[in-house]
Amino acid sequence: QVQLAESGGGSVQAGGSLRLSCAASGYTYSRYCMGWFRQAPGKEREGIASISSGGGITDYADSGKGRFTISRDNWQRTLYLQMNSLKPDAAATYYCAAAWLRTDQTCSLRVEFDYWGQGTQVTVSA
Repeated sequence: QVQLAESGGGSVQAGGSLRLSCAASGYTYSRYCMGWFRQAPGKEREGIASISSGGGITDYADSGKGRFTISRDNWQRTLYLQMNSLKPDAAATYYCAAAWLRTDQTCSLRVEFDYWGQGTQVTVSA
């Protein structure tokens, strides 16, 4: 079991940057595949990026490629999402999530994520 808490959201001007953080309280955090997701009002939740337990494998959705970077610090038990050159369509509630994988599974946005944070809101003004 792992507990997740996002932070770092807020209001930024278009073209600005934010770094979201996800603090994990579980002792086994370093074993989890981690992911970032977002949901805008009236839209379906979408995956942004995932990262393997050791940080060596990343998976980005089209929406997350290029300007977004996922990373993790297992020593600090924290997951990050660096967002640069933000556009208004990036406004959403952002969630971090954790997946406990089978040995034969590869961490990606397509695995089943078992644990979720409460979300942090991001708004982008033009």
